[in-house]
Amino acid sequence: MYRESFYQFLMTQRNPDGADEVEQFANNAFFDSAFPKQSQDFEELSHYLEENADYLPAMTIFDTAWQRYLEKMN
Repeated sequence: MYRESFYQFLMTQRNPDGADEVEQFANNAFFDSAFPKQSQDFEELSHYLEENADYLPAMTIFDTAWQRYLEKMN
């Protein structure tokens, strides 16, 4: 069964005018050329964001986005 990557899911959350934290995360991730675009792995993504994503003010935003991702995938 095909499962989209987290990045592919995240791009569906983009909204340039949105105030939602996940929408803002998605908007900023779009401009992050090093984002692990093929990953479906929580640990890999979490580590990358902690080390590289200055645009993510809190990891709880990633956690929220990851929950939405899992809900969509199931």
